[in-house]
Amino acid sequence: MSKFNYSIYYKMPAEWDRQISTWVSWPHNKNDWPDKFDKIPKVFFEIVYYLSIDQKVNIIFKTIQQKLNAFNHLKIRNANMKNISFFIFKTNRVWIRDYGPIFVKDKQGKKVIINWKFNAWSKYRDFKSDNKINYLIAKKTKKIIVIPKHNKKTVVLEGGAIDVNGEGILITTKECLLSKVQQRNPGFTISDYEKIFAKYLGVKKVIWLEKGIKGDDTHGHIDDVAKFVSKNKIFINDTKNKKDVNYKNIKKNLKILQKEKNLDNKKFEIIKIPLPNPKFFRGTRVPASYMNFYITNKKVLVPTFRDVKDKVILKIFKKHFKNKKIIPIDCSDLIWGFGAIHCMTIQEPQ
Repeated sequence: MSKFNYSIYYKMPAEWDRQISTWVSWPHNKNDWPDKFDKIPKVFFEIVYYLSIDQKVNIIFKTIQQKLNAFNHLKIRNANMKNISFFIFKTNRVWIRDYGPIFVKDKQGKKVIINWKFNAWSKYRDFKSDNKINYLIAKKTKKIIVIPKHNKKTVVLEGGAIDVNGEGILITTKECLLSKVQQRNPGFTISDYEKIFAKYLGVKKVIWLEKGIKGDDTHGHIDDVAKFVSKNKIFINDTKNKKDVNYKNIKKNLKILQKEKNLDNKKFEIIKIPLPNPKFFRGTRVPASYMNFYITNKKVLVPTFRDVKDKVILKIFKKHFKNKKIIPIDCSDLIWGFGAIHCMTIQEPQ
């Protein structure tokens, strides 16, 4: 897409910009991991442990008992308890990236929360608690909350549907935002979304890729497809397996990205990340993707899947994140809930 000029009120920092904390919601919904739920808290303990070493972590629990159990386990795991804060808020699911606070800066540099409406990816019925979480966080942290509207309608959007470079460019997929399947905002066009992104996220250009990956029940989230890792560098899925159902869509996305340019009319540096071999559970394909990583101040937490490509991609991450420590997290069980590390975290910028 070409650059456009719409009114800008706020600006969303990039994920790698200095963070003050990470928000996490603790797992409790056993329906999201049938026959595997008992293994899920262990993954969360591992992630919180690594996060807490050198930055703050805010954990949301549904019950006090959950909090007490987690507190004891985190102490045993030698997590840095001084960096962990505990909150008791009712939630439906753990995927706080999609319903949690999107922190942006206003024109005076003040941090506010953009509270997109959440309706569980236009797929599930149990989402009312998740949709209220930002009001609770805003009250506790004394942040101003902004409700984005367009054409007098409250805008539905998930954090995993978008990715920004912090310098005016956003990447997303048409499948997620423009398809009539799991339709978030009926009637919204490309122009509508670009006005919304400009106003609330400070976006001057949107890169529209085509589709997400097979098994993604969000219907096309970008954080399983491609992500900025710096202002002009983008990681994107790739595969040589022509028999993979993802092959054609991956190659289409790659071609689109290769033709795109930044705001200075220069090409992006594109780094191809191999897709892991197809993963199934109970005959259902799950959205295993190395793209679902999370960048912190000093680390990058990277999902692994007990796949032969795990070692290959970790070397790629080390090459392109020379100033950060690469932490592999086994997400072989977590992915049965159709999400991984990026889906279950949301950064709060400095």
